[in-house]
Amino acid sequence: MNVSGKYEAVIGLEVHAQLQTNSKLFNGDSASFGAEPNTHISPITLGHPGTLPKTNKKAVEYAIKMGLACHCEIEQFNYFARKNYFYPDLPKGYQVSQHTTPICKGGYVTIKTKDGERNIQLNRIHLEEDAGKSIHDADENYTCVDYNRAGVPLIEIVTEPDMNTADEAFQYVTEIRKLVRWIEVCDGNMEEGSLRCDANVSVRLKGETTLGTKVEVKNLNSIRNVKKAIEYEIERMIEMVEKGETIIQQTRSFDADTDTTFAIRDKEEANDYRYFAEPDLTPFHLTEEFISGIKSSLPALPEELFERYQSLGLNDYDAKHLSDEKPVSDYFEQAARYSTNYKAIANWILGPLRQVVNENHTSYKEIALTPKTLAQLVAIVDEGKVNFSVAHIKILPALLKHPGKDPLQIATELNLLQVHATADIEGWVNDVINKMPEKVAEYKKGKKGLIGLFIGEIKKASKGKADPKVATQILEEKLK
Repeated sequence: MNVSGKYEAVIGLEVHAQLQTNSKLFNGDSASFGAEPNTHISPITLGHPGTLPKTNKKAVEYAIKMGLACHCEIEQFNYFARKNYFYPDLPKGYQVSQHTTPICKGGYVTIKTKDGERNIQLNRIHLEEDAGKSIHDADENYTCVDYNRAGVPLIEIVTEPDMNTADEAFQYVTEIRKLVRWIEVCDGNMEEGSLRCDANVSVRLKGETTLGTKVEVKNLNSIRNVKKAIEYEIERMIEMVEKGETIIQQTRSFDADTDTTFAIRDKEEANDYRYFAEPDLTPFHLTEEFISGIKSSLPALPEELFERYQSLGLNDYDAKHLSDEKPVSDYFEQAARYSTNYKAIANWILGPLRQVVNENHTSYKEIALTPKTLAQLVAIVDEGKVNFSVAHIKILPALLKHPGKDPLQIATELNLLQVHATADIEGWVNDVINKMPEKVAEYKKGKKGLIGLFIGEIKKASKGKADPKVATQILEEKLK
């Protein structure tokens, strides 16, 4: 059925991002991933009677950073609430979250779709603790519980019901993942569960303003699955409406093997959680100075850099790919301190250096070629001392093996410096012309495209050292 015709979908997303703090939200237990089960726990994580939690200041800072990056209003007066809901993997029997005072209110995230840019409106970003992990396949008779993740700090980023297509949802989660990585509050690793998404989906006739009954698809662990789950739900609900069936508000899960969803339980209402202020944690007040300090520490964000790179004369492709990942942008920014040939720097970063990074499974942070050395490499090409092909194929590999050397030193040692002397180049031109009399005859009969063949042979004869401009000029004169 065609949603774009008779019906429209209404979609809201809740993205949970684990914050990259060293310790948990309310105690000093390690928040790192991958340890042996139940080794990052203490009496506080296990909810023993008499234990008292203490708020992690760094987690609060990270939440504010995300809020500022999403254009939110920061709530200065905050407190935590108990969310009373049976979590088998939270020993306390309740979750500590925020209810009436989310730390960040409103805001938006800009996405780019095939129809252009639009802002997805946020409702809130709030802090809460994560639950542990139930493991159902470790023992055939029992469910095992790992409490390592219990208490790890999360932010929950909640949109308004502001999206209408699965593609918009896909783009939104892509932007959120890019943003949390960019400001370094979360690693964005959906496979490890540090970024998870719940999708609220409903459908209605086009033109209606009342929202339809929604279903929530929980714990989507990849951006691709977010898109597929929403697409399936839209089709399923439209079919139900067309058949006259009643859509039940419920929680569903996604089966990645079949690209379908299935019901888990009927959906609880918010009042079922019986929120009340957490009595063991004092409210906290954020001063203007504290918020301003965090704001000043934020790096330039992708949308800002995209516009700046365009202003430097780079095209949309270069600007987008340079501002997609922070390590790439950082590398470009550092190289641009030493060279104003921004297009050449971009070409190197998005071409040969990306190939090196991919082939060696490394990153721009770890690559042996420093940004300053790249700028020097760009300079010797600009100055005509070597051509790009020689710089890419011969000098770059040598620089990666010998990081302490500069490009000109390598070019000199390998005898790669471009020859501008007319006499030397004329000798190579003569050799090529004498070896190819048939092609010379064809050229003189009007097959001018052969000039590229001659230049290629001159490059081979000179081992890339002949200045192509001088070589072309001499060649054309001789072929007349």
